[in-house]
Amino acid sequence: MTDAVHRDDRWLGEDLDLDAYLSRIGYEGPRTATVDTLHALVHAHTTTIPFENLEIIFGRGIRLDLDALQDKLIRRRRGGYCFENAGLFAAALERFGFGVSGLSGRVTYGALATGALRPATHALLRVTTPEDDRVWICDVGFGFGPLAPYELVDGRGEFTLGDWHYRLERRVDDTDGDLWVLFQRSHEGWIDRYTFTENPQYRIDWAVGNHFVSTSPRSPFTTRPFLQRFLPEVHHVLDDVTLTTEYPDGTARSRELEPGELPKVLAEIFDIDLDESDAETLVALPWRTV
Repeated sequence: MTDAVHRDDRWLGEDLDLDAYLSRIGYEGPRTATVDTLHALVHAHTTTIPFENLEIIFGRGIRLDLDALQDKLIRRRRGGYCFENAGLFAAALERFGFGVSGLSGRVTYGALATGALRPATHALLRVTTPEDDRVWICDVGFGFGPLAPYELVDGRGEFTLGDWHYRLERRVDDTDGDLWVLFQRSHEGWIDRYTFTENPQYRIDWAVGNHFVSTSPRSPFTTRPFLQRFLPEVHHVLDDVTLTTEYPDGTARSRELEPGELPKVLAEIFDIDLDESDAETLVALPWRTV
């Protein structure tokens, strides 16, 4: 096996500026590959680095090489969507000594409104520790938690991570074999969030999915700004110019923003400080309506 193929099979954790990453997410705990560390890392990453698609809206596209991820998410303190967050997190976990495999999920959340079958383009991580043979799913790139890894076990049923409620089901699919379904409880009741299999995905597979998600007119992320900030007690969503705040009990409130408010809202709620040029571009987008 050549060195190039070997690197393609991994997440390049040796190239990560680990000190800078841990400082970015505010993690000061032990650097050991334990279940407790995994929980702490997922919580720190998910509550610190927001979900956002602004580079697409600005016409710059999304790069997934580790240098680009470190520059954007760490040095420039921006956010990213699933491929970016999961790619950076995978490198950190690999550096810690965890076993890490990429997975792809098919998002079903909100699909009933369109009736369209979506491609499997949500990036997840299958993680193991040297402690035991348990398997954990880490989802740091959905924008809506969970705030902790969840164990991949048949019959898990309903579980709570923080104040947010989830349910995991295993189904047998004629095509995919074992198919896992994650549900989330909202004010509308239990809503299926996504399905996934344990078929491993590599960085090149995510690159293909990333191309579709960041360029296709069928992608929900090429048509308007979409940002999320997820915290233990609240979930903030900016969808176009609609700002929604959701709570674990299912209640929510929304308001329409003026375009001129957006840079301030991004800074105060989503912890994203745009430079002057990007802020002007965001406010002046020609298709914006209020």
